[in-house]
Formats: sequence, C-alpha cells, structure tokens
Amino acid sequence: MQTLLVVDDSRVDRRLVGGLLQKTGEYEVIYAENGRDALERLELDIPDAVLTDLHMPELNGLELVQAIKSDYPLIPVLLMTAQGSEELAVEALRLGAASYVTKRRLGEDLISTIRQVLEAASSSRGGTRLLNRISSIVTSYVLPNETKLVHALSAQVRDTMRSMRIFPENDRLRISIAFEESLLNALYHGNLEVSSELRDQDHSAYEDLARRRSLEKPYIQRQLFVDISLTQEAVRFSVRDEGPGFDPEAIPDPTDPEFLDRPSGRGLLLMRSFMDEVIYSDGGRLVTMMKHAPAPEVDIIAADASVFDDDDSEDVL
Repeated sequence: MQTLLVVDDSRVDRRLVGGLLQKTGEYEVIYAENGRDALERLELDIPDAVLTDLHMPELNGLELVQAIKSDYPLIPVLLMTAQGSEELAVEALRLGAASYVTKRRLGEDLISTIRQVLEAASSSRGGTRLLNRISSIVTSYVLPNETKLVHALSAQVRDTMRSMRIFPENDRLRISIAFEESLLNALYHGNLEVSSELRDQDHSAYEDLARRRSLEKPYIQRQLFVDISLTQEAVRFSVRDEGPGFDPEAIPDPTDPEFLDRPSGRGLLLMRSFMDEVIYSDGGRLVTMMKHAPAPEVDIIAADASVFDDDDSEDVL
C-alpha cells in the first residue's frame, strides 16, 4: 500500500483529503500541520508522495516544495490550491511541484490526479549499461485514440530519459506529465472533439461521450502523430491530432493566476509550467514542446557504474 503525506494547517481539510484517499482502499495516509512538521515527518518516514496546502504558518507550501526538491528529489509533490493562492501555486509549479488540484474540486479530481502522479513516479528505474550510454533518440509514433497507449508512451519516454541520464528525476517526472497532458488534450479535445466545458459540468458525461466517440466515425478514424527527440542537450515533442483545430490566440494565458482555478486549463498550465517552450501551429492541431537539459548527472552515472564493476563476468557487446 502506498503512503501519502497530507500537509495542511486546517484539521478539517486534512481529514477531508485523507478521507477521500482512504476511501479508495489504496493508500495509507499520514498528516502534518505545516511545512516544518512535514519535513520532520519526512526524516522519520519517506512517503510515496506529498499533498500540500500553500498558505500555512511555519514553512508554507512554496517553501516546502523547494525543500523537498532539494532534499528528497524523488518524492513528487501535489499542490492543493484554494481561492487566493493561485499566484503562489503557479510559482510552486515552476519550482518543482508535480501537479495540482483545486480544493473546490477535490471530490472530482483528487484521486485521478494522485494516481497519475504516482504512476508516473513509480515506474522501473532500471536500465542496462548500453541504455545508459545512449546519446540521442529520435522516434515517431502513430497512435489510435486509446488512453492506455498514451500512458504507456509517457512512461516509456520517462524511462528512456532516465536511462540516458538527462534531467534530474523530478524534472523527468514533470516532463513526462507535460507530455502526457499534450497527448490527452490532442486525443480528447482534438480527435474526439469533447469539450472541456463538459468536463467542468459533468466528468462522467465527459468520459462517456469520449468512449462513445472513440467507436464512432469519423472520430474512430482519427489518429495521433507523435515525434520525439531526446538528446543530451534537450528533449522535444510534437503531437498532432486530426481534429478541426482551434485558435491558439483565443486561449487565455494558463499561467495567469486567475486561470488556475479553471479545470479546463489544467493540462496547458502544466505544459507551460514544466517545459521551456510550448508552441501551437497548424490551426491548433499541432503542439511542439521543448525542454533544455542541465549538465549530466555524473555522480549518478558513477554510482550505477560501480554496480557493474562488481560483476567482472558481464559480457561486453
């Protein structure tokens, strides 16, 4: 069972979040009253993820995100935002948080969001010596409208970045989430033409309509065209759908704090927060994203190499 640390100075909110998580039967929940308390608990027990409020005494959510990114980079942090904390939340996403959910939509979005983050964070961290020495990979995919393949491709990209030793682990997680959001946007809003307004009104109706259209013409005939370039210098993703397109200029700036509380803009906010460049073209049907890589993780490479040094019998191709 996975363990989640819920951090909030409001006892009512802590128990509300904990109750939603425990109701699934999938998680063990522990609690902290503020950021300082959370760091003390992290010294005793490492959770699989942290869910934190932003406005708290004794180390707020933004400061907690920075501390966890510095001292516990493998632990993803999920923000729980309330009205009035939008600007702080945008800054926290830029500094290292993996995702967010608004408090007014906890019942609708909390479980699906934490599952997405945990799935992205818990994939295999293995890799062979050959994979560790990849310098660049350029691949193209043509995908049907299946969310399972979207999740699988996102996980594959994350594992490949890990094998190539590009980006710190927290950044790999964030990049894979941004990539997955671009795929899901293209699938739902592009190929299936399911509006984000319907998701805001009735999430079940939104999913039901998507399922029906994935089996009907002309939607079933549409595909996603994905180009991926992973190098030691940068990663680049292009995702094109076959929907009717839209006017990118008509989209409000998702990094505007006033836009944060709109569920319909969540994917684009994460994409723009986690990537260096996000560009729409071809009438909104093509999105291209890029992230420049920092210096290689030399210390991690050396640590992994030492594991193989202990096995002198390994074959070398």
